[in-house]
Amino acid sequence: MKQILSEVKVLPVLEIERNVDPEKLVGALIDGEINTVEITIRNEMGYKHIERIRKRFPEIKVGVGTVLNINQLLNSIDSGAQFAVSPGYEFELALKAKDLGIPYLPGVSCPSHIMSLLKININLFKFYPANALGGVSYLKSLAAPFPMALFCPTGGINENNYKEWIVEKNVICVGGSWLAPKGFNNYNEITKKALQIK
Repeated sequence: MKQILSEVKVLPVLEIERNVDPEKLVGALIDGEINTVEITIRNEMGYKHIERIRKRFPEIKVGVGTVLNINQLLNSIDSGAQFAVSPGYEFELALKAKDLGIPYLPGVSCPSHIMSLLKININLFKFYPANALGGVSYLKSLAAPFPMALFCPTGGINENNYKEWIVEKNVICVGGSWLAPKGFNNYNEITKKALQIK
């Protein structure tokens, strides 16, 4: 998981609605020099979108987001997802992901979650919902007791504040939907936004 996320500053979180063409959307992100995306399974088309994008764009990494249980994890792997992301922490799900060998990013919101996952050698986490939990100051406070932990903060992060997060030593990248918000299909604008990431 570390290898995948270390290649990006921003991981686009995509909830693809019916008015959005998945191939045009991902093509716009590729034109914007984005090589990794997370496609959520918050609607019934999520798995099909993953399968379609994997076939159309083999050069990029495609992950699955909002994985809540083992069945969803198995379906995601079958659809071709190369990594999986959860909004929270569920120990059996984390163990299953390790057993299957799929790169996995569990969500954490407190030190107890981190401690539990460190026991099974997971030290890279989604920090969610980042702003609501206390923002950058909360994440900074986790650096001292958990120097081995790295985070992908997600939730309330946008083009105006993402740089505040990525300068932190325990942040590997940030996740967000602002590059391609739900239902947004101005593909030129998506490319433009992506190219502005520095």
